[in-house]
Amino acid sequence: MSPHAIERIETEVLTWLDQVVIGLNLCPFAARPRRLGQLRIVVSNAQDDERLIDELVSEVELLLNEASDATETSLLVVPAMLKDFETYNRFIDVAEMLVRQYGWEGEIQVASFHPDYCFEGTAPEDDENLTNRSPYPILHLIREKSIEEALSRFPNPERIPERNIGRVCSLSTLEKRRLFPYLNWR
Repeated sequence: MSPHAIERIETEVLTWLDQVVIGLNLCPFAARPRRLGQLRIVVSNAQDDERLIDELVSEVELLLNEASDATETSLLVVPAMLKDFETYNRFIDVAEMLVRQYGWEGEIQVASFHPDYCFEGTAPEDDENLTNRSPYPILHLIREKSIEEALSRFPNPERIPERNIGRVCSLSTLEKRRLFPYLNWR
């Protein structure tokens, strides 16, 4: 992948992060690492599962070996693979298995974002899926300690998903098209 293509993808992901995740306050903990430059974005060149697994393991190890004030969280962006949501979900299962296998439970959590994200029990066109829709398949690697600290300071954290669904469902069609230009709108 060319440096220009990588830069374009990083820009698209940062725009999504700034306008959707932070802009709509879908993750009340995302603004701080972004503002402090503690967010790492890695654009994967993987073309197969083996290479992507290697990149995932390397990224988790880097995250665990760096101080959180240097790198708080990491987004592994996968533009060349996992385009089908079911295939992506199967890879998320692999990622979570790796967390257990490497003994990273309690240290690292994998959050998932995908252009076709669809919560179980919802239809693909349901607005609530927008909370986890991104321009590319993304594996978000989060330090568990950071989540615990942030949740301890946030009132009613169990209501975050419900609040997020309400927020994206209240968007006008024009707002949805502006915030999610990479989605096919009917």
